[in-house]
Amino acid sequence: MNNLIKKLAVLAVSIGMGISDLYAQAGFGEAEVINSDWRFHLGDIEGQASAETKRGAWQQVCLPHDWGVKYPLSPSLASATGYLPGGIGWYQKQLLIPMEDQGKKIFIYFEGVYNRSEVFVNGKSVGKRPNGYISFSYDITPYIEFGKENTIAVKVDHSKSADSRWYTGSGIYRDVWLVKANPLHIDQWGVYAYPELKQGKGMLNTEVTVVNSTSNGSALTVVQELIDAAGKVVANKSEKVKIDATAKATIQQQLTVANPKLWSLDQPNQYTLRTSVLQNGKQIDQSAIKTGFRTFTFDPNKGFALNGEWMKVKGVCLHHDAGVLGAEMYTEVWRRRLQTLKSLGVNAIRTSHNPQASSLYTLCDELGLLVMDEAFDEWEFPKRKWLQGWNVGTPGFEGSYDFFESWGEQDLADMVKRDRNHLSIFAWSIGNEVDYPNDPYSHPVLNGEKKEGGFTQASYGGYKKDAPDAMRLGDIAKRLVATVKRYDKSRAVTAGLAGVAMSNETAYPGALDIAGYNYTESRYQLDHQRYPARVIFGSENRHDLPAWLAVRDNNHIFGQFLWTGIDYLGESGRWPSRGFYSGLLDFAGFIKPRGYYRQSLWSDKPMAYLGTYPLKGGATTTDVWSALESEQGQRKNEAPSMDAWPIWNYQEGQQIRVVCYTNSPQARLELNGKVVGEEKNYDEKTGIIFWDIPYAAGKLEVVGLDTNKKEVVRHTIESSERPAAIQATVIGGKAIESGGILQVALQVVDNKGLPVVLSEDEITCDIAGHARLLGMEAGNNADMGDYTDNKQRVYHGKMIVYVQALGKSGDTINIRFTSPWLTMANVTYSIK
Repeated sequence: MNNLIKKLAVLAVSIGMGISDLYAQAGFGEAEVINSDWRFHLGDIEGQASAETKRGAWQQVCLPHDWGVKYPLSPSLASATGYLPGGIGWYQKQLLIPMEDQGKKIFIYFEGVYNRSEVFVNGKSVGKRPNGYISFSYDITPYIEFGKENTIAVKVDHSKSADSRWYTGSGIYRDVWLVKANPLHIDQWGVYAYPELKQGKGMLNTEVTVVNSTSNGSALTVVQELIDAAGKVVANKSEKVKIDATAKATIQQQLTVANPKLWSLDQPNQYTLRTSVLQNGKQIDQSAIKTGFRTFTFDPNKGFALNGEWMKVKGVCLHHDAGVLGAEMYTEVWRRRLQTLKSLGVNAIRTSHNPQASSLYTLCDELGLLVMDEAFDEWEFPKRKWLQGWNVGTPGFEGSYDFFESWGEQDLADMVKRDRNHLSIFAWSIGNEVDYPNDPYSHPVLNGEKKEGGFTQASYGGYKKDAPDAMRLGDIAKRLVATVKRYDKSRAVTAGLAGVAMSNETAYPGALDIAGYNYTESRYQLDHQRYPARVIFGSENRHDLPAWLAVRDNNHIFGQFLWTGIDYLGESGRWPSRGFYSGLLDFAGFIKPRGYYRQSLWSDKPMAYLGTYPLKGGATTTDVWSALESEQGQRKNEAPSMDAWPIWNYQEGQQIRVVCYTNSPQARLELNGKVVGEEKNYDEKTGIIFWDIPYAAGKLEVVGLDTNKKEVVRHTIESSERPAAIQATVIGGKAIESGGILQVALQVVDNKGLPVVLSEDEITCDIAGHARLLGMEAGNNADMGDYTDNKQRVYHGKMIVYVQALGKSGDTINIRFTSPWLTMANVTYSIK
């Protein structure tokens, strides 16, 4: 290590470099989160003068903040948005910028504002950004009054409330950062690293872009150090560069590591790349990013390989809301959700259908989950959406299409530049179902002039000459792919094709590196033969077994992405329906029966699950999606259901279907220690073993057996008595930092401590201490009640409660959960 790098290492320690605090998000300067002490006003205002005089009456809020989810659901609002409102809102914050910061550059960085935002500083507009999913920043230095309070105001215009097919949220729903930087500094997202592996060596290729906002040229030194998990510098490089006045300069370097530890799904090893910029030997800027080494391989015949190992991608699509929290992003909440998905065998997510918060990708890096990062659900034309209720009136065309031409390529570029250092991202997606037949594009093939087949979605009446020409898709795709490749050549580019039979008549699929097929498993073999160089995968798929077998049994199909991984708000059915209910997890992040069914198909660890339902009438489905799947082959009383809850409370002698989801070759059923269901082999046609037996109270157990009839796994459900008490379990440790999120799982139990799955008791949450209740979520799609108060009914006997700690170190928070006739539960927590 040379003397310069030794000095930098000492400096790093002296300034407390767990660098994520000081050098975060925007990737340059000294950054601090400014989420506290904002004020909010719902409704438009008449200019900045009015805003100043009325500020005292505004509501005080902390960010992240989604106002839409905090208002009542109404059947008159759009089902697309989950019957929740949009509107126009204003935010304000006072910022004191000290005199000693004069001479620095001051930036404000927003991770996400939905949508059509405009930012003002001291009454002057500094910029607009219509896309609600894209992170952005503004140089606010010219507008700052140093040594004084400065007013930051943000207008958010979500008056086109049904501009999406799902709930988007409204407001400043992600973190906001204040960044202070030297006039000579690293560019926003200006450090880029991508790995290569050759003959046991890891080569990390890097690009560093530096900005000079001064009127003089300057000589700089750029130093890069690669640090392993133990804190050891394993490679370093330094390079001198001259940068002209008011210009940018990019430095390319390569750092080599012998026998690097690879990032993989089971061992997500990461390194830290520390970049320092020096002027006359003095550090003027620094950045740190997580990076590492791994390889992706795509082959039209063999599928996908990670680090040279061929594998199946077992993915789920995810929207960005979290039930009662709406679009507000809390890292702890999503850590729990992703960990739960991974426990089911999920190894990949698709960000449907827009980029998500930076911390989500960081979690996937840490946990070992592949990510398909997606940019758009619409391009130049809108899709149909129900604007009032469900199937009421004429569909409307609110959307994001109106700013696609002016902003689309910039939005895509910013997504790639922000996210490209995440090891978990293995593909970029430029769009989802923009080729939906006649919504909006059309082509003569829809008349059946060429008998392609393969449509699983309505084409709305054949070819429409007045509709946009589908041939436009290829030109747009080529332009978007070129934009991605300009900023990252190391990954594949894809899209989710809805009307692949129509798109095959265009240049659209050919513009992609890998082609995603939405719900068109019927074309996997046909298109593999017709387009032998095309890499195909399922970009959006139902949960039924045949859809998975089409992946498992075909080497050339590398994976699928289920719709969906977690229930989400919006895209709702007929009232009452908060959202789309096909997830492996519910709104609360609890595993649903179909989650365990998927675990039986995807997990390598022995597992078994028991669910039941009365034989007459079949399992209950609560959404259109499950009904469709039933029509696809899971008809009541004919094939066993993947939606059977773990209930063992019925009328004595009532005929009950008991289903077992397991990856064991065989299973038997026992009731109170006696065999009531003979050993049965795993059913390759349904993936479910089942028995029809008369109900008798007690302990029902399924025993999973290997091929030698040796027990490998067991699952039990038991008849419960009436609800008697509330059990509270805090997820995580015994203490929490101020600003952190407590997640308390509640379970209603009987007097023996058994879960009461049939309970729908209402629970009240009372908090003593400096904390705030963020929400109570039970996961019930049909509960359209008030989610803003401190009362909520459990669903299947449980719920999750989110509380944010706001006090100082040493403070204590006490949370009490009560319900009539039930023994209450208390949770006491201390702030670190």
